[in-house]
Amino acid sequence: MSTSVVLPALGESVTEGTVTRWLKKVGDSVQADEGLLEISTDKVDTEIPSPVSGVIEEILVQEDETVEIGAVLAKIGDGSSAPAESEPAESAPAESAPEQSAPEQSAPAEPAPQETPAESAPAPAASGDAKDVVLPELGESVTEGTVTRWLKQVGDDVAVDEPLLEISTDKVDTEIPSPIAGTLTEILVQEDETVEVGAVLARVGSGAAAAPAESAPAAPAEEKAPEAPAPQSEAPAAEQSKAEEPKAEEPKAEQPKAEQPAPAAPAPAESASDDEGVTYVTPLVRKLAQQHGVDLSNVRGSGVGGRIRKEDVLKAAEAPKAESAPAAAAAPAPAAVEVSPLRGTTQAMSRLRKVLASRAVESMQQTAQLTTVVEVDVTKLANYRDSVKNSFLEKTGDKLSFLPFFALAAAEALKAFPIINATVDGDQIVYPASENLSIAVDTERGLLTPVLRDAGDKNIAQIAHEIADLADRTRNNKLKPDELAGGTFTLTNTGSRGALFDTPVVFLPQSAILGTGVVVKRPGVVSVDGKDAISVRSYVYLALSYDHRVIDGADAARFLSAVKARLEAAQFEGQLGV
Repeated sequence: MSTSVVLPALGESVTEGTVTRWLKKVGDSVQADEGLLEISTDKVDTEIPSPVSGVIEEILVQEDETVEIGAVLAKIGDGSSAPAESEPAESAPAESAPEQSAPEQSAPAEPAPQETPAESAPAPAASGDAKDVVLPELGESVTEGTVTRWLKQVGDDVAVDEPLLEISTDKVDTEIPSPIAGTLTEILVQEDETVEVGAVLARVGSGAAAAPAESAPAAPAEEKAPEAPAPQSEAPAAEQSKAEEPKAEEPKAEQPKAEQPAPAAPAPAESASDDEGVTYVTPLVRKLAQQHGVDLSNVRGSGVGGRIRKEDVLKAAEAPKAESAPAAAAAPAPAAVEVSPLRGTTQAMSRLRKVLASRAVESMQQTAQLTTVVEVDVTKLANYRDSVKNSFLEKTGDKLSFLPFFALAAAEALKAFPIINATVDGDQIVYPASENLSIAVDTERGLLTPVLRDAGDKNIAQIAHEIADLADRTRNNKLKPDELAGGTFTLTNTGSRGALFDTPVVFLPQSAILGTGVVVKRPGVVSVDGKDAISVRSYVYLALSYDHRVIDGADAARFLSAVKARLEAAQFEGQLGV
């Protein structure tokens, strides 16, 4: 009995897909969840896995053909209905790339010893008690994820909840932990591959009941034959300790998968130093090393697999400081310009950067954006903040910055002028019933905007705590994807990096974004007893970018005037919340 392989749903707005490449051909044996073909849509490129184990009996959609969701792409059975050996050779040019099909069908001297292990390799990978590691749900609007890096290799021991791999989605990057303690027996999804929620990523078991292994030379017989030689030639140097361990029964078909993290280097933060013996370093650790002037090639990692942790960098930074302290005190030298390791290199854009780039271009092309700026005298607010910030910290545990005041003033003004809080849906203007502020957070991976919900109904203490919590979890990859959705208006604190003001970009479907500059002191004109006088004042610039299709300049001016008046009056005693 044959099983149909259909084009699955790939998102709410995706209705069709185009077959870009068949990874298998008629007559090939496949395992459940093994990639069959590549599909391209107007939003994502992905692989379609086999729903069952068996033999490809029929391919119904050829490369470059476009079909609708639910269309039958191929049929898989037990092989009884498959064409003879000669038939796949005739149809191969239309169904698969020459560089993949040729090694399996011709040149008997080389493919012959690889063909049998390639078809049976996945079977012995997992032990009888192995448990599937699946891609969990990462939010209502997240349907797929991309494997960016494997933290473990086949044969490695793992503990419960120990991270196995890193996953990237269009909203958040996160780690996937092991559901049980045991041995990683099989890796089913390679780095840079995109799979749907629920897909099996790997298997973890006791590692003791694996089936007898095939001969070692069979390892390169994966589907990705063109890429296999590179990891194979580099593996003895980078993975020697793993290769020499007595694991003869370890599944050989999974060795290239376990070895790939070293040469693949998908993360943008990798540099040429990794080829000189430095293991993978997270962006956080690399940035810390740059800040302290630490050469990572001289640091010995204390983490799992020799990974360098931030503690290792801090320890390495302390030694030269202690030695050079007397000299520095005697003859202080000007601070040297820190040269980035990215200088002179080329880096691939991360998934998040690609999404941000696409959304920014889409926003600028589909909207008519302009920016209005006002100057606000926040001297009273600065004095009030200084008078309560210490007691506020004692009572709440949160530092009191200017941002919660800006957020509250903006939320109150949005209630009075809902057009600024509106979203665009086709040719309709939607006025939300709440003020959900997207708060821009600068992270090492790029700009993310977690949402402060119902800001108009919260006090200063609540807003301050939630902003601090959202920012911390965003920077540490602890944010849930749904916490990035549902914003109606964005607040970006460009002043945190010293900018007076900027012209921020509005992201659809929102209609406006407010940028808050740095609070600065300078001379200003004030009225004393009816006479003008010069006084030291605190000022801030507020820049509102908005979509001129639905918001007029007068609307923007009214909104900014309301925010300005609220901040200059500085009457927040009743809304402090402590």
